[in-house]
Amino acid sequence: MLAAGASRPAGGIARRRSLPAIRPAGPVQEGVPEPMSRINESIEVDVPVRTAYNQWTQFEDFPQFMEGVERVVQIDDTTLQWTAEIAGKSKTWMARIVEQEPDQRVAWQAVEGAPNAGTVSFRPENGGTRIDLELEVEPEGAVESAGEALGFVSRRAKGDLERFKEFIESRGVETGAWRGEVRDGQTH
Repeated sequence: MLAAGASRPAGGIARRRSLPAIRPAGPVQEGVPEPMSRINESIEVDVPVRTAYNQWTQFEDFPQFMEGVERVVQIDDTTLQWTAEIAGKSKTWMARIVEQEPDQRVAWQAVEGAPNAGTVSFRPENGGTRIDLELEVEPEGAVESAGEALGFVSRRAKGDLERFKEFIESRGVETGAWRGEVRDGQTH
């Protein structure tokens, strides 16, 4: 069994792919690490991998199951504009899909606005699908930093996965699908 974000090269030994790097939100002092938070959450859903993956590619449906997400607009195959309430404030940012492999994984990185990046991966498990979410966020300001310290982001991510499970299992079918591939931010 491979960990989230892992791949198996020809030699058969698993190697871990790292998340896309998040650009600094402001000046970084030399020798001082950025205050990044990494969240890892997983869930099993009772639908086939293809169904779970296909639904996840329907980014504009995210507000139906993601807490605080007000709107996601897909600009093109790799660019998304997000609007969400974070720590009581409405924030908008642009994200780019940097890797997308059908039925395997989707990885993104914010390119403007709220600093974040992540990967969601899919694999068959127990007749359904295991979904692994790895998310990096950089809290901005005292309220977001305090919220992260109290585990709000992690709980929200866990809740979003639980609501996704309920959403896709209650439907049994995806609302749509995009089966294209993205490598290094380019559609193939």
